[in-house]
Amino acid sequence: MTTRALVTGANGFVAQWAIRAMVERGWAVTAGGVGAESTAGVLTAEQRAQVRWRTMDVTRQADVAEALDAAVPDVVLHLAAISHVPDALRNPGYAYEVNTVGTVRLLAEVRRQRIEGTADPVVLVIGSAEQYGRHELNRMPLHEETEQRPLTLYAASKVAQEVAALQAFRSDGVRVVCTRSFSHSGVGHHDTFLLPSLVRRALALPASGGTLTIGNGDTVRDFLHVTDVVSAYLALATHGSTGEAYNVCSGQGVSVRALASAVLSRVGKTADVVTEPAFARAVDVPVQIGSNEKLRRATGWTPRRGRDDIIDDLIHAATR
Repeated sequence: MTTRALVTGANGFVAQWAIRAMVERGWAVTAGGVGAESTAGVLTAEQRAQVRWRTMDVTRQADVAEALDAAVPDVVLHLAAISHVPDALRNPGYAYEVNTVGTVRLLAEVRRQRIEGTADPVVLVIGSAEQYGRHELNRMPLHEETEQRPLTLYAASKVAQEVAALQAFRSDGVRVVCTRSFSHSGVGHHDTFLLPSLVRRALALPASGGTLTIGNGDTVRDFLHVTDVVSAYLALATHGSTGEAYNVCSGQGVSVRALASAVLSRVGKTADVVTEPAFARAVDVPVQIGSNEKLRRATGWTPRRGRDDIIDDLIHAATR
């Protein structure tokens, strides 16, 4: 029996990779999004033609209802979000409207479908490691039981999203699975984000060398390749326990300075890595490393690609 899926935020970076994986598995995919068609170059023309595309703005209840009724999904992958921390801060009301209230709208329509008996999908609600906020180094890696201490408006909106999702599970039986996804990247990721930005700027350096500027070089993050993130999401759709939250992460940390050095090495450039305070966040989490033990136990998932693979893929995409 063919699995029917609805992907929200369908023009986004991760959504494009998820749609590709679903199509390759033979799933029937309905993709809901707003704005211009993605230029990420992830989907082939043939793959795009196999997807049903719909305008779906999660700030409009009618759009959400119509997309769900068109898809009659077995799985909803909810990726619609304001995902860039500075963007959320610039327009806080809209960030909450999309990230939190948009999720509430989606869950309400899923509940309606359950009551009507038309569909009863697993709903993957995608959250962020930013929800954990700042914890001491001796608390690493972070487990799902770790207290959530959001420091940014974006993180707070994602905590609120998870609270709403788990409430829908407890009170209405909506089959929600939540993630707290750590840093990830790959082809199609916008260069306002760390790794694509480092690759773009390293490639632009002269052969004779130069300077590669970074923010706080001591900041440590836990990175996954986007294809490993997508495989985790699809595994959770099948094997995740409803009403639970799962870290999606590698379990390994790397400093921003080490990432910058790795990028320079992969592009074959020599440069000074220099800290520029203007690049640093006003509110930052020094170290963020997760435990993926719960995810592994539930699904058998394991990451297949490393940080060098992410960098190499970004370089190839930028130079082809």
